[in-house]
Amino acid sequence: MTPPGGAREALDAFRDYLRDHALPVTAPRMAVAEVVLAADRHLSADEVARELEGRGTPVGTATVYRTLDILVRSGLAVERDFGEGFRRYEPARGAPHHEHLLCTTCGAVVEFRDERLERMTTLLAEAHRYARLRHRLVIYGVCERCQRGERAAGVERPDRRGGAARPGGGSPRYPGAS
Repeated sequence: MTPPGGAREALDAFRDYLRDHALPVTAPRMAVAEVVLAADRHLSADEVARELEGRGTPVGTATVYRTLDILVRSGLAVERDFGEGFRRYEPARGAPHHEHLLCTTCGAVVEFRDERLERMTTLLAEAHRYARLRHRLVIYGVCERCQRGERAAGVERPDRRGGAARPGGGSPRYPGAS
């Protein structure tokens, strides 16, 4: 599968990063990078591995994790910890700072940006005599589809480690999540 234009450039940059750091450019590493750098959502390590397996390119778990670490170190991917017990990864697209909404039922993540929030965090920091450096906001809730009971068939929520999915979703960390 050929990645879209921006992902193709990021894949070339990853190949250059590996070479510049005397790291082997291997087919499994490049396959992991292709999945992550072409992603339009936040992926767990397990989701990356399942995507590769679905493409007929199984890659070992250790290779997935090591490659994700390298992608983050290279600055081509960003690691996100939403407090689910595992991390998610997204391509670093040079996009401006953004916040996240996380559905505690199905695990859907929505990105948003609001200038009012950016101004508010600066005002709050100044009111407490802080020099604002950065902030992070994750709003936990239940998405509209889950509220209506319309989760798509086959949607699986990763377990707390981002590992094997539990059919029908649900979460031991979020009471009441089904």
